Amino acid sequence: MKTIIVANWKMNPASFREAKKLFEATKKMAERASGVSIIVAPPVLFLRGLAAEYRGRKISFAAQNTHFELRGGFTGEISLPQVKDAGASHVIIGHSERRAMGESNEDTRKKVAAALSSKLIPILCVGETVRVKGGEHFTMIKEQLRVALLELTPAHASRVIIAYEPAWAIGGESSISPQEMQTIAIFISKTMVDMHGKIGHRVKILYGASIGEQNAAAMMKEGRVAGLIVGHVSIDAKRFGALLQSLA
Repeated sequence: MKTIIVANWKMNPASFREAKKLFEATKKMAERASGVSIIVAPPVLFLRGLAAEYRGRKISFAAQNTHFELRGGFTGEISLPQVKDAGASHVIIGHSERRAMGESNEDTRKKVAAALSSKLIPILCVGETVRVKGGEHFTMIKEQLRVALLELTPAHASRVIIAYEPAWAIGGESSISPQEMQTIAIFISKTMVDMHGKIGHRVKILYGASIGEQNAAAMMKEGRVAGLIVGHVSIDAKRFGALLQSLA
């Protein structure tokens, strides 16, 4: 099974010219990286232009966000049919930065269901905003999974990707330990099995928060994850290349 690397560019870069330059560097790195499948999530304005020019198989594309309605009076929003038509095969749902702007568990439920109906693969992000010693983060993660996947059918369970991203660790250079991630991965897997039966074992689990070239390999080796969501490091071609090389 290939390692999944989601390159979440967030609101970067500033121009399509820069986006093309970054994508060209990413494409070259992808071609050299064996056993890795890269999903690039650029700003939606750049999605169609980048996807239209790509002819390889090592890179897929994701939208960073979407609305759950397929059409209608939702000024400023992007629909699932629109991102699919632009070339995306995946969509990030419930990212902590979106949740901080008001995206609720109920919103994620609607988006996951709509994405699956539109034959797009949802990358559902879960995780706590703060970490306390009482273990309350497990309750939060379980509730996020329960609500978001309320309408999930057994047939669709293996298509969902779950990304654990503790909000308090995002944006820095230090993340949780691989051993802590292994505990979280086991918990997510058990929760999925409790909710959806044995098919829950097939759900892919990613880690994403302050991941870089220094800790990526250890997280993959010891964290019991199928891949990583990479934020600010993914827009630095040199560092992103070093990260991919560390996984070889």
